[in-house]
Amino acid sequence: MDLDVLVIGGGPVGLMSAALLDAAGVRVEVYERNPGPSSVSKATTMHPRTLEVLSMLDHGDGRRVSDVLIGQGRKVPHAHFAALPSRVDYRGLDTPFPFVLMNPQWRTEHALADYLRGRSVPVHYGTEVTGIVQPDSPADSPADSPADSPVVVTLAAGPDGPERTVSARYIVGADGAHSMVRHAAGIGFPGNPPTLINFVADVELAETLSEAEYFWRHDAGLLGVMPLPGGAYRVFGIEAGDVALPAQEVRRRQNEPLTVKELRAAMERICGTDFGLRNATSLARTSNSSRFAEHYRLGRVLLVGDAAHVHLPAGGQGLNVGLQDATNMAWKLAAEVAGWAPDHVVSGPAAYETERQLVARRLLDDTLTQDALMHTFSPAGRALREKFTGFIRRGGEVFEELSGWLSGLAVSYPQPDGSHPLVGTKAPDAVLGGDGLLRSLRPDRFLLLDFGSGDAYAELGGTRVEVRAGQRHTGAWATVRAALIRPDGHVAYAVDSAGAAGAAGADAAAEVAGAATAAEMADAVAAWTRPTVRGEQPIRA
Repeated sequence: MDLDVLVIGGGPVGLMSAALLDAAGVRVEVYERNPGPSSVSKATTMHPRTLEVLSMLDHGDGRRVSDVLIGQGRKVPHAHFAALPSRVDYRGLDTPFPFVLMNPQWRTEHALADYLRGRSVPVHYGTEVTGIVQPDSPADSPADSPADSPVVVTLAAGPDGPERTVSARYIVGADGAHSMVRHAAGIGFPGNPPTLINFVADVELAETLSEAEYFWRHDAGLLGVMPLPGGAYRVFGIEAGDVALPAQEVRRRQNEPLTVKELRAAMERICGTDFGLRNATSLARTSNSSRFAEHYRLGRVLLVGDAAHVHLPAGGQGLNVGLQDATNMAWKLAAEVAGWAPDHVVSGPAAYETERQLVARRLLDDTLTQDALMHTFSPAGRALREKFTGFIRRGGEVFEELSGWLSGLAVSYPQPDGSHPLVGTKAPDAVLGGDGLLRSLRPDRFLLLDFGSGDAYAELGGTRVEVRAGQRHTGAWATVRAALIRPDGHVAYAVDSAGAAGAAGADAAAEVAGAATAAEMADAVAAWTRPTVRGEQPIRA
């Protein structure tokens, strides 16, 4: 067998998957059909949670990938929702990164490619994968297929030689919306067909805008203009007549190239000026097709990013959710490769598919909501936008919901019955002193944070668990006695000082137990860090 994991697709999500797998000790390579890293801007918006997970990747010289990107990008203190006038302010969020980072996607891709190059992880550009064949195994029980039964991947003939095959224990499909991996694995991709066609371009303007501006003309359309690093601007929008179209018409027009002349005319019709449009470095048409994969994993094939979900491009959420898919997937797959993943992490309630499909459903709902707000050119649409703008401006519940979701900081995973309220939530950086929690996370081990005095949990440290002294924090964290933190930064288990232990699968007696004991935490550690033995008694997780 050639590899542990072969990642197909060398965009940011594929490179992130490979980087985290490599950091966990997995033999991994990337195959990308394009001849080199992209030079196209595509997504330009990076939200706080994405910067947090990029902080896990250490160049070895004190720099994290997030540091590199922040040094190149432009910080903006707020995000937009559906291009509404009221912005979602990030400055009060509990994160080291209370801002949106504006950066063209190619910089993210280059930063991750540089990281992999420094780690000697091969990225094979100009290599097209044309087919995959899985070993025979039950599709709903991926762990049951023999570890020595590889997935065989066919590589197209190219300048370097004839068609050939390579093999790997697992395949990660990060090859975009038209994923060959998804098709070859027979995974369905249901959803909503497109109904509109909009435009997006990176341009040079004679006029200067200091911050993003959005222009509405209800009989003409919507236009957004956002400054990018280096003096360029992202222009996006839609003309009022380009909604409620047949799917066939949308697909036909999406395949037609957008010209500078057409872009200039649209800008002038919508807001009366082209802002001195000089040149365009990229021009594209996009749609609102929204779909997500029926399975994120089938046998030994896993999907991440656009291969798993597509939607209206709104606020850069596709790139952000894709990089966070990779963060959830990589540590679990690495644990499986290394032989220490329990069943509930492989194919149960904490599995990659189980947790991230829930996020994809929310992502599609969110972008469909923005679709309705942005593209309803009628008196009813105007009233809806004004109402929603007021909700954001006043703060409160709607604002909290939007800021938590858009930033990614409030994304949490389902809590088993009887769990501590923190289980499944993202642990804040400040619960660990020194460099903070984010820079202490590793994809091959858990952190056990002890908020008490003494060394009650010291003996639980080992290869898969590092015990550290926690630092008191606010809110629900104020009473925590100990917490087990997953490699992706989410809480696996927590117990309060007063004694009420919360654990996945714990019985009623354990839930109301007194002071936390090392034995209880030992059960939790075992439940998350050792493979399930058939026929054994359930362990409190």
